[in-house]
Amino acid sequence: MVCPKGRETPEWVYHSERLTGCLKQTSKGGFSAISYDDALDEIAQKMLNIRDRSGARAMSAWTGEAIGFLQQEAYAQRFIHAYGSPNFFTADSVCFALRLMAYQTCQGYWSYPPDFEKADMTILWGSNPAYSHPPFMQRINRSRRQGGRLVVVDPRRSVAAKKADLFLQVRPGTDAALALCLIRFLIHEKAYDQDFVASYSLGFEELAAYAEKFTLAYVAEQTGVSEQLLSQMQGMLLQSLPQCVSFVGISLEHQTNGFNTIRAIASLSALCGAIDIQGGELWNEDIQVNHLNPLSNRQFREMDPAGYAHYPLFYDVMRKCHSLPGIDYMLGKGTYSIEGLIFSGTNPVLTNPNANKVAKAFSTLDLLVARDLFMTESAKLAHYIIPAASFLERSELHVYPDVQRVALSQKVLNVEGVWDEYTFWHDLAHRLGFGKKYFAWEDETAVNRWLLKPTGISLEDLITSPEGVVYSGRVKHQKFKTQPFPTPSGKFEFTSVRLDLLGCSPHPVYKPPDYLTAFENKFPLRMISGTRKAIFYHSRFHEIEKFKRAIPGARAEIHADDASELGIRDGETVRIVSRIGEISVPVKVMENGKILKGFIDIPHGWNEPNVNCLTDDRDVDPVGGFPNLKIVPVRIEKLACNI
Repeated sequence: MVCPKGRETPEWVYHSERLTGCLKQTSKGGFSAISYDDALDEIAQKMLNIRDRSGARAMSAWTGEAIGFLQQEAYAQRFIHAYGSPNFFTADSVCFALRLMAYQTCQGYWSYPPDFEKADMTILWGSNPAYSHPPFMQRINRSRRQGGRLVVVDPRRSVAAKKADLFLQVRPGTDAALALCLIRFLIHEKAYDQDFVASYSLGFEELAAYAEKFTLAYVAEQTGVSEQLLSQMQGMLLQSLPQCVSFVGISLEHQTNGFNTIRAIASLSALCGAIDIQGGELWNEDIQVNHLNPLSNRQFREMDPAGYAHYPLFYDVMRKCHSLPGIDYMLGKGTYSIEGLIFSGTNPVLTNPNANKVAKAFSTLDLLVARDLFMTESAKLAHYIIPAASFLERSELHVYPDVQRVALSQKVLNVEGVWDEYTFWHDLAHRLGFGKKYFAWEDETAVNRWLLKPTGISLEDLITSPEGVVYSGRVKHQKFKTQPFPTPSGKFEFTSVRLDLLGCSPHPVYKPPDYLTAFENKFPLRMISGTRKAIFYHSRFHEIEKFKRAIPGARAEIHADDASELGIRDGETVRIVSRIGEISVPVKVMENGKILKGFIDIPHGWNEPNVNCLTDDRDVDPVGGFPNLKIVPVRIEKLACNI
């Protein structure tokens, strides 16, 4: 199977709008051509001026996933730390990190992905792998052909939900109530893994006491799912133990109770007995390569990274900075100011909450350098644009811990007027005086050899084995029986030692979403944003003509009853208003229960309308700082021309 984006890659790589040749912003706000060497000379001098004036930490770097996210990200991190600044931002501030943090506080790692193919039941929590992870959906489908079952928990009737044996259409933000209900059920039935709990866990009694209130009646009231369906779910769970896996999607990260929701789901898996078993949630063994990050955790903290005091757990787990407080530092609202930024393969003006604030922050910087393949909304604000290479124009190592393989994607073509990540950071580092120490390798091939050195696997091994090379022997299960969990206690922590020290609830808790506790007349609806479209990847691939014809623009999906009550027709353009902004967008009226009444769904990644003009960077999960992008209070207004 080739995904639609893969089939259209030639058009994307050779697109007429592809950036080729460096650009410098003019005094009139446009761009003029500048040579690569001149651009880097000027950037280096401005960076030295910033460091002399305000210190190294006034400079920052920010990477996304448009051109890679493994060693490509690590190059930028190595560079900014070698320069003397801790301020390295990534897309992890709005994607991935909250799940990793939640699982780490339970078991010290996150299994990604679980053993879908051998599982007797897969529970997808706010995930639609048919669009977001097609290879995972293939494995789930193979499991189902062998008798495995699929349960989907989602407010939307997604493609995965249509395939499911059981679809629980929960209200957004109530997933934790469901997970705690299932925990209570296992405990009452004495169906949980009692040996695991007694020998390898901490805090079971506290969790069991807290879960006691999550009865069928209470959880039906919270989630909007009938007691009959909840009871059916309990029965399916009981029949599938212990080979029952949960997979948490990004949507649970985008709720103000997301961190504890994910911890509740991790605790459910432990009670099922699914930890590190075949057909369960594996404790994957990583390959031991050399690492490009030059700083230890202690060194990183001592450099006073921007925003550390806000979300210390994020910084300690990720060894990166959180972009939401980072934007405040760029606006001069931190304990010091960030005055410069180099960003690569990311488009925060479209993908971060409070887009207007992000744009304002970028516009205030003394130095803003963009690295991308296309002229994005973020790149338009840059002082310098250095065109980047795509994944086809460079080589990179890829590690697959679930099958214990390492592989190499090789450079297959050249595009004139672009520079790969290693070349850019290498050349800039040498101009700043630390290239010889931190970027001494001649090219990316030399880097790949150095990364592989501790493994005993050569680059030639990978070149001659495009399917990858196995880096470890037979997969071992239930490793917790012979080695401690990588947690402070060495056990699975239903109550977290780490969270207790931070003053957070040590066990998972459920905080009902605000719309269940207080109705807002001013903002009676709740907006879901960021739902995946199979042909796009966030703000990417919108340039492809075939895709533009298929989905020419964003639409606000709304329940038919809400549309009728508001007098809105299918296709009508309306104004969506939130606490911080407004956008105009056409409406698509949804039938057949595809979306819950009282909710609207608007995809992100479009220049117009930019849904993140509605999302609020202050409305966040208190532990991880992840923004609320899935339960945003809004109202719909008819435009004067349609009244």
